[in-house]
Order: sequence, then C-alpha cells, then structure tokens
Amino acid sequence: MIYKPHHYQAYATQWIIEKHKSALFLEMGMGKSVATLTAILELMYDYFDVAKVLVIAPLRVASTTWEEEVEKWDHLKHLRITKVLGSEKQRVAALHKKADIFIINRENVTWLVDWCQSDWPFDMVVIDELSSFKSSKAQRFKSLKKVRPFIKRLVGLTGTPAPNGLIDLWPQIYLLDGGERLGKTVTGYREKYFLPDKRNQMIVYTWKLKEGAEDSIHEKLSDICVSMKAKDYLELPERMDNVIPIELPKKAKEQYDQLEKELILSIEEADVLAGSAAVLANKLLQVANGAVYDEDGEVKHIHEEKLKALDELIEAVNGKPVLVFYGYQHDKDRLLHHLKKLNPKLLQSDQDIKAWNKGEVQVLLAHPASAGHGLNLQTGGSTIVWFGLTWSLELYQQANARLWRQGQKQTVVIHHIVAKDTIDERVMKALEDKDTSQAALIEAVKARMNKYKEVTPHG
Repeated sequence: MIYKPHHYQAYATQWIIEKHKSALFLEMGMGKSVATLTAILELMYDYFDVAKVLVIAPLRVASTTWEEEVEKWDHLKHLRITKVLGSEKQRVAALHKKADIFIINRENVTWLVDWCQSDWPFDMVVIDELSSFKSSKAQRFKSLKKVRPFIKRLVGLTGTPAPNGLIDLWPQIYLLDGGERLGKTVTGYREKYFLPDKRNQMIVYTWKLKEGAEDSIHEKLSDICVSMKAKDYLELPERMDNVIPIELPKKAKEQYDQLEKELILSIEEADVLAGSAAVLANKLLQVANGAVYDEDGEVKHIHEEKLKALDELIEAVNGKPVLVFYGYQHDKDRLLHHLKKLNPKLLQSDQDIKAWNKGEVQVLLAHPASAGHGLNLQTGGSTIVWFGLTWSLELYQQANARLWRQGQKQTVVIHHIVAKDTIDERVMKALEDKDTSQAALIEAVKARMNKYKEVTPHG
C-alpha cells in the first residue's frame, strides 16, 4: 500500500528526525506507528544516523502492531524486524538476528538491560505507550534510566501522557531529557509545580497544580513534545453513547445495600485511603454486575439482570457483531456460559482479531486492559457493550477507540449497562465528567459514608 501521509503525520516524522529526544502525544487512531517507522527509515538509510532501534511496547502491540505496519506500507518493506518475545531462549535468539528494529514488551525491559549490561547496542529507543513509564518507583523505569546515557535518540509515543493529571509527567520526561526540563527529582518537580491536596496526616494522596503551573509545564516541554488531538485532524465516525438502566431484583438490592453498609462502616473516616476505597468499589462493582467473590475466593451468584439486558441488546442488533467489555473473571465465565449458543470468542490471540475483522465472530468478549493500545478492530463491527464498567478513564477511552477510530465506516454505538442506585451510576458519571482520579473515588466513598453515619446511631 502506498503511504500518503496526512500533513500532521509528515510533521510528526520530521519532528522525530530533527530532535534527538522527542515525544509525540498523538491521540488514538492518528497513525503514530507509521509516522515513527518512516522517521526510523530515513534516519537509518538517508541520514545514516542510527543503526539499531529498540521498540518497547505493550505485549499485544509488540507481537502484532509494529510488524503489521511494516508489512502494510510499501516504503517500509526494507525494514527488518525481529520480536524479542517469548521464552528467554527465544528472546536471546531474536537479539542475535540481523535486524533494524528489535521489538520487546515492556515487562522484559529489565531483563534486556541486565542481559546487555554495559554493552548496550541500541542507539535509538522508541517507547510505544510512554505513559506506562509514569512511575519512577517501577523497575522498568529504573532499568531504562540506567542505560539512558547510551541512547542517542529516544522517542516517546502516547495518546494519554497524563491519565491521572500532570503529576504523572515527570518520570516520562525524565527518560527523554534526564531531568533537564522538569528537574532531576520527582520531589523537586512536585515542590515546584504542585501543592498537597488530599492528605491523611503526613501522607499526601493527591496533588493540585499551583496557579500558572500548567502553562509553565507546557512551555518547558514545547521544544520536545508535540501534542495533537484526533478531533482536530481526523474525520472520526459518528458516535452514540447509550445508558441501559437495569433494576436489581429486591433480594439482590438488599444484598447490595447490606454489603455496602458493612464495608463502609468497617472503614474509619480518617482512613479512607485510595486502597480501601478501591477495594470497596471493586466489591460493589462485582455485585452490580451479578456475582461476587466471597472470602474463600468462591463465586457467589447474585442476579442475572445484566445478562438479560445483554440478551436484548444482542437481539436488537439483529446478527451484527458486538464487542462486549467485562470487568472480572466471573463476569467472563458467566458470559461464556450464558452466550454459548452464539459461540462467543474471547479476545486472546491474533487469530481472534483476524476472525473478528473478517466478520466471523458475532460476540467478542474482551477485558478493557487486553484491548488497549494499538489494536485495530474497527473493520469487524461498530457496537460496543460495557457489561461491567471500569473506574479507569484511560482503559475506557482506549477500549472504545478499538472501534471508534479512523477507518470505521459505521456509526459507533456504545451501550453501558448500568445498575440503578448502585456504584455503576457513580462510575458512569465519573467517566462522563472525565474525573476518575483517586480523589474522586475517595470522595464517592465518603459521600456514601455520610449517608450511613447519619442513619446509624452511635453506641
């Protein structure tokens, strides 16, 4: 296929070529991979500036997306790719191959750094999904930091550089410039641009920007980061969002209310930490979906209302393919059993993706975390059903972008099955407001706490 870049893709390619360290904050579906590969091709064979390139990516993207892009475009066909995936033996064999681009999943970055030791061979590194290096405490960050001095060119790619706010930016930018723009330490960065927000005595859980800090950070990064939003450049298909409210049966609602009350009253107000709030939210989301794990890890079935609503949705689309997102293992098991007559497929392999895109699958089940970055599913269907909601805005947006992206020919309809008077409604509102921060979760728990404290007499 002949590559005719959009003007913003040509700009992105030139940006990479001209800068030894750069970041492309391009939203989903804007063709980050081909723009980057075009830059690699030119740097390697026109400028003779790089010899060996390492691409670090999420596992599924590492195993499919980059190779598919090279195969798809005529001008890239001379690039030799090897995938450093699989067992240690397979990874070592891949590293010994003659290739231009070596692709590894991010979980194996530490292994690679340890294996190469001081003999780091890659003069250019591309981090596909730079936001997965947003924690300076993570081993993958520490490992890459170790070999950063040996890397001549570094490119970071992501559509969501700061999924939880600008506090996440420091580690990502540090890998690019060694602390030149945002400071040498995360503590220094926080002190310069942020004020403590939510805290419990000495422990600070959230930070808020100082006045003018956002503009100041953007200004600091403007020479190495280019940010582009899909809606400004792409003809995205129409999208319709639909909420399907369901009523829990009386007994199930009583169980839900009882569980919520027990969990909330077991938390002291001063101790509403992100961890305890997340545990509480997880339990309640499970019950809203229809089942929950008990203390022994056994699945306890509570209701089938969401399964019934899903049946109606599948019937209404009249044989058209449906992509269903689930939240928990027991959701997946119940869905597979309930829909067995339709022969549902789990999104697990490249074969599943191909079968879906060929129109051979009527119902595809996926966990949002496994259908994230880089998967193209838009040719297989245009209907999404959220059987269980996620508190992660990043996962939610990435998952929807599998179908709602450039190349989609149909209007994309996104259904959300929401249990009335449950945590589902609060999660749905948080997703609509684009506020799924830990602070919002803690506030949601505190709001419920106040309700129960008001009606519970103090003994």
